[in-house]
Amino acid sequence: MNRRIITIDGPAGAGKTTVSKALAQALGCVYVDTGALYRAVAFEISRQQINWKDMNVLEGFLAGLELDYILDGQKSVMVSSGQDISAYIRTNEISMLASATSAVPQVRKSLLGIQQSIARARDAVFEGRDMGTAVFPDAPYKFFLTADVKVRARRRFEESDTPGISFEKMFQDMVQRDTNDTQRTVSPLKPAPDAILIDATELDVFQVVEKMKSYITIG
Repeated sequence: MNRRIITIDGPAGAGKTTVSKALAQALGCVYVDTGALYRAVAFEISRQQINWKDMNVLEGFLAGLELDYILDGQKSVMVSSGQDISAYIRTNEISMLASATSAVPQVRKSLLGIQQSIARARDAVFEGRDMGTAVFPDAPYKFFLTADVKVRARRRFEESDTPGISFEKMFQDMVQRDTNDTQRTVSPLKPAPDAILIDATELDVFQVVEKMKSYITIG
C-alpha cells in the first residue's frame, strides 16, 4: 500500500510546527516531530541508565528501541514500547541529553530507520530540516516553508519567554542560525529539487494549510 507521506522543511521560525500539526489534523495523519524522537531516545537512555558513550552498549540499546507515533483521537502521541511517554520528554535534563546524543551517528542512523518504519505503517506529516532531502527523498508531497527573516525573528521574539532578550538580538541570532543551517556539511538546509516552496511572510496558518492541501490528493 502506498502511504501518503508529507514532508515540511524550512528555516527556524517559519511556522513549521504549527502548520504541520494543523495539516496532519486536517488530513487525519500522524504528525511526526523529529526533535521529539531524539528526546524519546534521551528519555530511554536516562530511564534505563544506559552508558551511551560506550558504542557497543549504545548500539545494543538502539537495536531494542520501539518508538512510534500513534493517533489518539486527533492527537499524535509519542510511544515507547507501546507506552505514552509524551509527558516525560520535555524536561531540561532530557533536552540537554537529547542535544548531546543527537550528534552521535549511531543515534541518527537508528532514528532514520524509526522514521521510515513509521512512514511504512501509516500516513504521516514529517516536520524537520532535511525530511524531503535526506530522510524521505521519494516522498510524494514535499514542502519547503519559509518567510522573511525579519518576520520569523519577530514571531520568535513574541513567543519567547527569555527575559531581557531584544528583538535585535533575536534577529541577529536568526540570521546566524540560517547561515549555520544552510552551510553545514551534513544535511544542509535546502529545498528538495521537487519541493513546493511556500513563502508564509504574508500568510496565516490557515492560508498555508489550505495552500498545501491544494497540492495533496485527499482520500
